[in-house]
Amino acid sequence: MKLIFCRIGMLGCLLIALALGPLALAQSANANGPTSPDATQIVAQLMTKNQERSALLDHWEGCRHYSLDYTGFPSGKSAEMLVEVKFDAPEEKRFRIVSEDGSRLLLNRVLKELLVNEKEALGEENRVKTALTPENYEFQLVGGDEISGRSQYVLDVTPRAKNKFLYRGKIWVDAADFAVTRISAEPAKNPSLWISHTAIEHRYSKIDNFWLPASNTSITKVRFGGTAKLKIDYLNYRIGTSKAASATDMCSSAPRNVQVAGAR
Repeated sequence: MKLIFCRIGMLGCLLIALALGPLALAQSANANGPTSPDATQIVAQLMTKNQERSALLDHWEGCRHYSLDYTGFPSGKSAEMLVEVKFDAPEEKRFRIVSEDGSRLLLNRVLKELLVNEKEALGEENRVKTALTPENYEFQLVGGDEISGRSQYVLDVTPRAKNKFLYRGKIWVDAADFAVTRISAEPAKNPSLWISHTAIEHRYSKIDNFWLPASNTSITKVRFGGTAKLKIDYLNYRIGTSKAASATDMCSSAPRNVQVAGAR
């Protein structure tokens, strides 16, 4: 049982890549550019916005709600955790667990491991390996769509290597801001023989002038009949330019249906 959840926890590497990779500055496309760009031009715009983001996004704070439910052999388990997050460019991220409840196995082997892996992924070498770039992926424009009244380009993405940090599937790119707004994918490499399939849905929302992660849902089918559903909600963003630590509790207005950490 512990081995199964360790393998589910390995999916955290990919979830972290999704959260870190496609953040983009929300800014209108160049008026002198093409009205109907191809995949190469769309990806070039994405890369440009990522570079602008790196220069301008000095500091942000927020709250996350993690929940994990497992059903199947030998028994069902669940856990949830509320976490305050503060980031200072270029690669400093601080986590404070505000509350937690449920299975200690899921909390320690999966949810808390996500935080550890995310800190490790901030290094420049890891960011290069997980970036949404032509070096890591092949892109094909397959159509258009609309999300919340905004036009989108839809692209197929195919990893150039079977890497646990990469994925295959579709991305939605906002046609005005050239920012990723949605990802529907599966891991490029199955993290374990214990896992038969994983489907991941990642969505972004526009906060001030930036597109930041809004939610992530991954459903993992475990061989012999088990299913694990991991949901991450990203809440209460505050974006600033100061690196001074804020005394504000970013999770104060988040749902409090879990116990204070250490209270059990």
